[in-house]
Formats: sequence, structure tokens, C-alpha cells
Amino acid sequence: MGTNWTTREIPDQHGRVAVVTGANTGLGLETAGALADRGAAVVLAVRDVAKGRAAAARIGGDVTVRELDLSSLESVRAAAAALRQAHPRIDLLVNNAGVMFTPKQTTRDGFELQLGTNHLGHFALTGLLLEPLLAAPGSRVVTVSSTGHRIRAAIRFEDLQWERSYSRAGAYGQSKLANLMFTYELQRRLAARGAGTVAVAAHPGASNTELVRNSPAALRAVSDRLSPLLTQSAAMGALPTLRAATDPAVLGGQYYGPGGRGELRGHPRLVTSSPGSYDLAAQRRLWAVSEDLTGVRFPR
Repeated sequence: MGTNWTTREIPDQHGRVAVVTGANTGLGLETAGALADRGAAVVLAVRDVAKGRAAAARIGGDVTVRELDLSSLESVRAAAAALRQAHPRIDLLVNNAGVMFTPKQTTRDGFELQLGTNHLGHFALTGLLLEPLLAAPGSRVVTVSSTGHRIRAAIRFEDLQWERSYSRAGAYGQSKLANLMFTYELQRRLAARGAGTVAVAAHPGASNTELVRNSPAALRAVSDRLSPLLTQSAAMGALPTLRAATDPAVLGGQYYGPGGRGELRGHPRLVTSSPGSYDLAAQRRLWAVSEDLTGVRFPR
């Protein structure tokens, strides 16, 4: 296989069930579309069902829509229950949905919005879907992080919800770091039980998507000017996720991103995350806190 991995490398996906969060636009739409093109039965798990149905019509193939609002644990539990009933076996869960640089807000459960949506919602969803994932040989959980995980590069356990002060970028960075630490700890737990399921992470580099819509106006203006030089299409940005999800050579606990300079653009390759993301004690502490906050205990 060459270094320029593309969707042409995706193995046949017929007979496999894939759940992709945030799949009605951007990276999620490209990910879902590529999986459906290769024959997977794809579930678009989205907050806006109408937009999800429009996306499903664009994609074609065996594509269904499931309502999921990651900022509400009630919605997460309802979606997981419906998915378990419809799919006793799930081969692939892509934790893709996310928010970025939002003003200070909280989820319906009182969590800081970026941490609550990007990490805690996906943590709960994964735990509630682990049973059908474990039932599918060779299944994978792929969680989408970001180079932004290096922003401030630590979990603020002393003020996890940013109640004392708030930074849009800092809260986003914490949530994306949490995505990676969750992946690494999940993989360790799966391996300890001898499971066939693996956990993998990916990031899209600098991709031209709607995710920056909540950025301050000045940052959006700079982004608009530099976008043609620094960013890549959503289709290219989805390739690291797709490789993590389908490449037979992928191992649990790996992290994929663009292979170009600064991991901003390019074809996907194996990359490394920040030193702090590999802190075992912090990973375990984050896991325990996440279980307490969500009320979701992973089966052992």
C-alpha cells in the first residue's frame, strides 16, 4: 500500500454496521458517505433529524438516521437504547460530532458545552453501545480529536467545567485532549479483557468545515483569508478517520492525522499526540470523573 492512502484503499464494508455521530455535514458526512459507498449500513446519528434525512438522501445506499443530541445525556441514552434494539452488533462507532470555540455555555446536564458535547457525550454513548460493539468481531471505536488538543495541554481537574474563568480555545483544547485520553484508556481496558474491539483516534488537520462558525469574528476573518493556503477539503480531512476505521493494519491505541507539514494537510499517516495525553494517572482519573458525571459505567 502506498503512502498516499485514499478512499480507494477502504476494504469492502458489506455486512458491517457503522454509526457516525454528527454525520449530516462536514467531516461526518464525508466519513459516512465513504463507508456507505463501500457497502456499509450506516447510521447518521445527528441532532437535527431533518438535516440528517437530507444528508442520507445525498449519500444513498443503506443509510438511516437516528436522533442524537450529545449535549443531553437523556438524548444519548435514548439514542443508544434505540441503536441497541435495531443493531445487536455494531462494527464501527465513529465519535465525530463536536463543537469548537463556543461562547461560555452549559449542556442540559450542566457541563461546560465543549467538554460535555465533545467528550462526555461520546464517553456515555460509547459505554452504552459497548455491548453490541463487543458482539461484532473486529469492531472499532474511532474518536476524532484535533491538533487543538495541544492548547494548554492539560485536563483542569481543579476547574473541569471552567466555572472560575473561561477560555473558548482552552475549553476546546481540553475537550480534544479528553478525546485522546479516553481512547488510550479505553484501548487499555479492552485489551485487558481480551476483547476483539479496538479504540483508535484520528484528527483532520486544518479542514474547511463549519466547525469554526463559533470562532470570534477576528479569528474567522483571518481564517477566511488564509484558508486556501492552510486548510484542506472536508473529504481530505475525513481520510484519517476513515483510515483509522477501516485499514486492516491499524492497531488499537493508534492515532492518525494528515501527513503534511504540521499535520495540517495531506494524506493520513500514523502520528503522535502531546506528551501529556499519555499520562496514565490522568487518563484513569478522567475516566473515573467521566463515569461519575455521566452515570455510565462501562461493562467489565
